[in-house]
Amino acid sequence: MVHVTVQALAAVLALAGDVDAFVAPSSSSRASGGLNMADVAYPETASDILWTPSWKTGARDADVGPLGKYCEDLYEVTRRKTRTVTCGPIQFGSDHPIVRQTMATTDTANVDASIEQIVRCADKGFDLVRITVQGKREANAAARIREGLFKRGYDIPLCADMHFQPVVAQLVADAVEKIRINPGNFADGRKDFEEKVYESEDDYVKEREYLMEGMLPLVRKCKDLGRCMRIGTNHGSLSSRVLSYYGDTPRGMVESAIEFADICRSQDYHNFVFSMKASNPLVMVQSYRLLASEMYRLDWDYPLHLGVTEAGEGEDGRMKSAVGIGTLLADGLGDTVRVSLTEDPEFEYEPCNLLAEMAEGRWAATNPDAKERQNAVTSYVDARDITTYARRRGAQPAKKEDEKVDVGLFLNDNGSVISTVDPKMLSPDSAPYLYKELGFKTAVGMPFKDIATSDSVFMRTLPAADDAEKRTALRRMMEVGTGVIVPSEELEKNPLENAVALMSLGEAIEAEGKLPEGAIRLAIEIDGTEDDATIAKVKDLDPVMTFISIDPSLSQLHAARRIFEIFAKNDIDVPAIHHYKTTAGDSNELALELGTKVGSLLTDGNGDGILVEQVGETNFSVDFLRNTGFSLLQGCRMRNTKTEFVSCPSCGRTLFDLQETTAQIQEATGHLPGVTVAVMGCIVNGPGEMADADFGYVGTLPGKVDLYYGKEVVRKSIPNEEAVDSLVDLIKSYGMWKDKEEEGAEEEEVAAVVA
Repeated sequence: MVHVTVQALAAVLALAGDVDAFVAPSSSSRASGGLNMADVAYPETASDILWTPSWKTGARDADVGPLGKYCEDLYEVTRRKTRTVTCGPIQFGSDHPIVRQTMATTDTANVDASIEQIVRCADKGFDLVRITVQGKREANAAARIREGLFKRGYDIPLCADMHFQPVVAQLVADAVEKIRINPGNFADGRKDFEEKVYESEDDYVKEREYLMEGMLPLVRKCKDLGRCMRIGTNHGSLSSRVLSYYGDTPRGMVESAIEFADICRSQDYHNFVFSMKASNPLVMVQSYRLLASEMYRLDWDYPLHLGVTEAGEGEDGRMKSAVGIGTLLADGLGDTVRVSLTEDPEFEYEPCNLLAEMAEGRWAATNPDAKERQNAVTSYVDARDITTYARRRGAQPAKKEDEKVDVGLFLNDNGSVISTVDPKMLSPDSAPYLYKELGFKTAVGMPFKDIATSDSVFMRTLPAADDAEKRTALRRMMEVGTGVIVPSEELEKNPLENAVALMSLGEAIEAEGKLPEGAIRLAIEIDGTEDDATIAKVKDLDPVMTFISIDPSLSQLHAARRIFEIFAKNDIDVPAIHHYKTTAGDSNELALELGTKVGSLLTDGNGDGILVEQVGETNFSVDFLRNTGFSLLQGCRMRNTKTEFVSCPSCGRTLFDLQETTAQIQEATGHLPGVTVAVMGCIVNGPGEMADADFGYVGTLPGKVDLYYGKEVVRKSIPNEEAVDSLVDLIKSYGMWKDKEEEGAEEEEVAAVVA
C-alpha cells in the first residue's frame, strides 16, 4: 500500500460525487508547454490510419520480413524488453517487478462491499484490482469506490472491465486508472456467429470504420488523462468478423489485437498492454508467442498481461493456469499476471505470487545460480516452431510372442501416469487400499484397470523374494497390464519376473542393453549431462521408455529441450516420461510446480507422460499424486480422464452463486471423460468464451439460466433450481451421458466380465 497525498485526496473528495463530474488526478503524458491534440493532425477516420500491413496477403512479410524470434533468448531466461506503461502508482514493463492482479467478484454497484473486498485484496498483496462496469450506474459506483479507497488510504489502481459499451468506457475513464477493452465485443458486439464471406482483403478492412468510431474517443480520453489500457483479446469471444476471416485461431486473436493497437498508435497513444487469453492453455501459449513474435518484427515493445481465462478452481484451476502462465514466464514473457479461479479473489494471490516468484527466480540477469544452470546445458539448436502445435508421440511398445504380460499396456498413447509405490503398501492389509489409490477397479479382491488407473508403477526397492503375499499383490497388477519399473541394481539383488529394468544411459551402454534376471524390457534414465553422441545411442538400445530426469546442476527446461532436439535429429521415437522429483509440502504448490516445470515442455508437444516422486519429508498420497498427474495431462490437452470444466472466476456481472453452482454441476457431471462443460456467470462470458465446451450453463437473467450445445442456445430461461437437472437431461439427449457407478456396482460389473 502506498501513502496517498493530501492533495490527491482533496481533489478526489471535491470531484467524486458523480462520474460525470469526477476526474481522478491526471498523470497526463504531455509536458507543460508541449504539443496538445490541437497541434497535431491525428487520423480521424479509418482511411487516415497507416494500418499494419496485412499478414494474410503476405504484405507484412514483404514490408518487415518474416517472423523471427518470440523471446529474448532461447537458451537463457531473459525478460523481453518492453516500454514502461504507467497505471496510477504502479508501472508495467521489463524494468519493473511483475505486477500481481485480480478481479473483484462483488456487484460494482454495491460500493461498500466492493471497497471491502478491494481492501482485502490490497492487504493480501495485490497491486491492481479489476472491477466490472456494465453501464452508467456502475461507472458512477466506480467513482465512489475510488473515493472510498482514497479515504481509507489505499491508492491501489482500479481497472474497469468493459464489454459492448464504448460510451460508458469513456465515462468511467474519469474515475479509474485503467480500462480493459475486448476487441471481440467492444466495438463489434454482433455475437451472431454467422459466417461472413469476404471476397477480398479490401472487403474485410472496409469494416474498420466502425472500430474506429467506437475506439477513437476512448483512446483520446485515455491519452488526455494519462490512463492505461489493456487490449485484451479472448479466444472464445472473437468478433464474427474476425472469426469469418481468420477462423477461431491464435492468428485471429493476434490480428484482432493489432487492429486496435493500430488505432491507439495512430493517436500517438502508447500507454497500453496486450493480453491473449484462452481457456485452452495450448491456444493461450501459442497466441502469446505469436503476438510476441509479431511485436519483435514490427519493433513494438508493449508489455504483456498473462492469464488463462476460466481456469476453474482448486488444484485443476491452478494447474491449468500454471501450464499457460508458467510456460510463458519461463520464456521471459509477461509483465503482469492474473490467475483466474472460481474462488474468492483473495485466494488468487498465493498462486499468482508463487508463479511470479518462480519466474523471477529463473531470470539469468538477476540470479547467478539460475544463470549458471542455464549456461551449464550443452550447446544445442532450438528448432521448435512456435506458430503451431504438434505433439511428439513416442512409439508405443508392443507385446512380443514370448512375453507373459502385455507390455503394450504399460503406457498410454495419449499420455501416461506412472506412480511411485513402496513395498510396505503391498501387505495383505494395505494392498486393497493401494489398488484403490492407483485407480484400479476390483472384483473379489482382484485389480482391473480403469480409465484413470496408473499405467505403470515405479519401485526403488522390491519386497523380499520370499514375501509371497506382497509379491502376489504385485503380480496381480502386472497380470492386468501394469508395468513395474525397478532400478537395475535392485533387480540384480532381488529379481522380479516380467519387470522393466531402469538403467542410466551410461549403464545401459556399458551393459550393451543386457537385462538383469527376470526383467523383460529396458527403461533408460537420461539426466542431460550426456553428450549428443551418447544420447543418440538410445535408438540402438531399444528401450520401452525413457525417463527424463534432469540433473540438478542443469536448467530443467533447457536441458530437456536439448534432449528432445537430439531425439528429433536422430529419429528417436522412444516414449519420454518426465520424472519430476518434488519437495513441495502443499498440494497447490505442487500443482503450480508441475504446471510450470513440466507443463512448459508438454505445451511444446514434448513428453509422453509424468512420474512424480516425493523426496524429503513430503507425504502426498498415491491417489493424490496419480490424480495430479492426470490433471496435468488433461490440462495440457493430452489425455482426458474426467469431465473438463471451463468455469469463469465470477465478477460483478455474475447472476448466480458461481462457486456453489459450479460445485453442484461438478458433482452431477464430473464422471464424464471427454465431455467439456462451461459454467458462465453471465452472457458476457458465454457463449463466446466457452468456445471449447460441448455444453454451456450461462446466467442470462436474475434467477434464470440458458443452456447451450456448442454455441447454440437450446434451452432458455430455466429457473436456477431446475437448471442442473436440465443440464444432465440435455447431456443425455445428445448421447454423451453415462450413469455414475457406485462402488458396489463397479465390483459387480467387473466380476461379471471376469466370469
